[in-house]
Amino acid sequence: MSDRIFVKDTISLDPEELQERFIRASGPGGQNVNKVSTAVELRFDVDNSPSLPGYVKGNLKRQAAHLMTQEGTLVMQVQTHRTQARNREEAVERLVALIAAAMYRPKKRIATKPTRASKKRRMDSKSKHGALKKLRSSKSFD
Repeated sequence: MSDRIFVKDTISLDPEELQERFIRASGPGGQNVNKVSTAVELRFDVDNSPSLPGYVKGNLKRQAAHLMTQEGTLVMQVQTHRTQARNREEAVERLVALIAAAMYRPKKRIATKPTRASKKRRMDSKSKHGALKKLRSSKSFD
């Protein structure tokens, strides 16, 4: 891993910020699973990352709290594939997806007041509905 890992146009990660450790995986692989360490444990120090802006760090820590240590390091294990290279790729893909989701900033809602015309339409509708109900319930004493 020598090239930068691009998340979006504005954010890219330096591969030096990621620590990988290969461990033995359970699951598919037959007898090979007992000999080869194919699962990957990816660590990314969110708190000390110079690549991420502050709001992304905060969102990431909140959204991926189940993957965070108390020191602010994101730890993820991937063992879905039989090869080390594919597990490594998927771990990086998952990290990029998490960071991309944390980049989202909801727009602030600007409070507005109803217009005079919309108030008039509402009142007209209410009075029409009331008149209709009044017609339905007319009592006739013959």
